[in-house]
Amino acid sequence: MSWAQEELRTIALGDRRLDARSALLLEQLGKAPVDSIPTACGSLAATLAAYRLLDHEHITWESILAPHFQRSLERAGEHRIVLALQDTTELDFKGKTIGRLGPLSYEAQRGMYLHPAYLVSLEREPLGVFDAYMWARELKGADGKRPGILESERWIEGYERLAEQAAALPDTRLVYVADREGDMIALPKRALELGTPVDWLVRSSHNRKLAVPDAPKLWEDVLGETPLGEIRFHLGARHGVKARDVTQALYAKRVALPCGKKGETIEVTCVIAREVDPPPGMKRVEWRLLTHRLAGTLEEVAELIDWYRAR
Repeated sequence: MSWAQEELRTIALGDRRLDARSALLLEQLGKAPVDSIPTACGSLAATLAAYRLLDHEHITWESILAPHFQRSLERAGEHRIVLALQDTTELDFKGKTIGRLGPLSYEAQRGMYLHPAYLVSLEREPLGVFDAYMWARELKGADGKRPGILESERWIEGYERLAEQAAALPDTRLVYVADREGDMIALPKRALELGTPVDWLVRSSHNRKLAVPDAPKLWEDVLGETPLGEIRFHLGARHGVKARDVTQALYAKRVALPCGKKGETIEVTCVIAREVDPPPGMKRVEWRLLTHRLAGTLEEVAELIDWYRAR
């Protein structure tokens, strides 16, 4: 049995031939992940078979990926802590004659959005995707507003889907990790409503007001604390920026944030990791994170930073 057959061993598309074709296509694409389908398949017959599978009226991308989602969770159950990395990516099909696409960052672009939950171990071992949310935007109306789904809901749904799996993985701590786009007060509020079955760690995007009258805003308030200590790590090259060693001072404080219109508040821990003495001409590496977890020691805060760095 090939690795692809093992990964899709529970697939059930209603026809064994379709099941077998799915495993074969997965294996072909796995050998050439950046190639087009015709190039990866290697022959006209194999290419046509792949397109017939993907164009089948009774087959969806969810039904093909369902066995992989399950295997990802099974692999997660073998670890004490698993990070569920959430993010959104654009699938840009500009120039292609494909139906049911929508605008991307610019109205003239055509494509779809994909928001997966990618599971990795603390050792950065990829465990697979366990959930995904995919949609095409609608064009803006004459009033400049875009109809359709509320896109921010994907961050909440991502947490909810992960929370549904917590009971099935009692020996695994699941950690929902999101970048700045996931910084919305509705997320910690929803997690609290569910009993916080899954840890959450979100990069802060909004310098919010605190629930304490006349207090500084969130980031300034946390930076007013005494640093807990420093961490050092090697930051890899990215976006044209050279790799370098980074030293960060760590700050943390438990704060109450306004949550709702009736004076409600929610308690979170805000962590700020600020680079010390960045090289001349280089932008300071600074991360501001929010979490429900209590973190008051250097070791506890450094662990959260390590989790976020897995993104």
